[in-house]
Amino acid sequence: MSWLTLLPGKKSLHLAAAMLLVGVAGAQAQDAVEGKKVFEANCTVCHSIESDVVGPALKNVHERRDEEWIIKFVQNSQELVQSGDKDAVAVFEKFNKVPMPSFGGSLAEADIKNVIAYIKEESAKEAEAPTEAAVTPTDDQASTPAAPAEVSFMELPPVVHLTFILSAIIILLSLVTLVMLFRLFVPMMGDTIHDEDFRKSFAGRVLFLLRGDATVVTGQAKDKIHSHHDFDGIQEYDNDLPPWWKAMFYVSIVFAVGYMLHYHVFKTGTLQTEEYEMEIEQAAIFAAKNAEDPNAVTNYEALTDAASIDAGKSIFSTNCAACHGQEAQGAVGPNLTDEYWLHGGDVNEIFKTVKFGVPAKGMVPWQGKLTKDQILQVSSYILSLKGTNPANAKEPQGEKE
Repeated sequence: MSWLTLLPGKKSLHLAAAMLLVGVAGAQAQDAVEGKKVFEANCTVCHSIESDVVGPALKNVHERRDEEWIIKFVQNSQELVQSGDKDAVAVFEKFNKVPMPSFGGSLAEADIKNVIAYIKEESAKEAEAPTEAAVTPTDDQASTPAAPAEVSFMELPPVVHLTFILSAIIILLSLVTLVMLFRLFVPMMGDTIHDEDFRKSFAGRVLFLLRGDATVVTGQAKDKIHSHHDFDGIQEYDNDLPPWWKAMFYVSIVFAVGYMLHYHVFKTGTLQTEEYEMEIEQAAIFAAKNAEDPNAVTNYEALTDAASIDAGKSIFSTNCAACHGQEAQGAVGPNLTDEYWLHGGDVNEIFKTVKFGVPAKGMVPWQGKLTKDQILQVSSYILSLKGTNPANAKEPQGEKE
């Protein structure tokens, strides 16, 4: 028997190749499945595929960085930053210098590769989603009216243009008529325009103001010295106060009388102190009704029963330990077992910090991910850790309570 007869035929080769490809695809799919488990257990606190959270969005990160760099960064990001790696430094600077926890001791290299496979799979899904949405818009999108486009003046209807032109012509003709009347009647009056009676009349004041005499505004300078007003050789002229000043003085007197009657006599108006107190009451009512308002007043009591504390511990281990440590000793986030707090150590203050987060400091908001009861449970668990003094605890931060 020739050794050639031992070689498989073409059909066998095709079948073997197909089985090999199926095996590779199956292995890749399994990598993504395992990677999803690792991602959800360790990464979702700080990362999302599509959007920035505490850390950057991970969509297509495999295209921006090679696999070896990603593995090193996940294992120990600060080691890369301290080595001067420009990409690691850029990420560290961009995201408020919040260090990423080192996973070199908790994740094997194979686990990180599985996470990369999961990111690749999710990035491909995210890329396909917008195309499908563009083909089949939802009813809400179809019913939403488009934003009105801005229209320039020249694009307005001719009727509007004609209205503006006619208005301008009427104003111009009115001014021309007034000028012509002045030029016609002033010469006819001759020297009588300088009579004191005419000068003090409204028409005379307007006429002389147009001719450059500003005494109607500034008052008349009499150049008369007070007989007994002398101080170190300085004498006072008996000039009129400007009419505009006297008018404002008289108006202020009338206003003061009206103000006193309105606010202090008849009390038909509220003073500033009363308005402030009313606004504070309204704000408190609004905050109480709006559960999503960070300033809403809450009066929760810390839970102390074993079941609630155990539930809080489980929630903490799943969601908070990545940044605060398994024993809350502090890692990226602060130590939660001492007497010092950055945002308050009362159960209501801890509840708000967990619910609304502190994005500027890297603390993500947990509303929408945890229920109110779960947030209260984890807040109560955190309070129960006070004074436990775990090993390698982070130095105190904030104010002592």
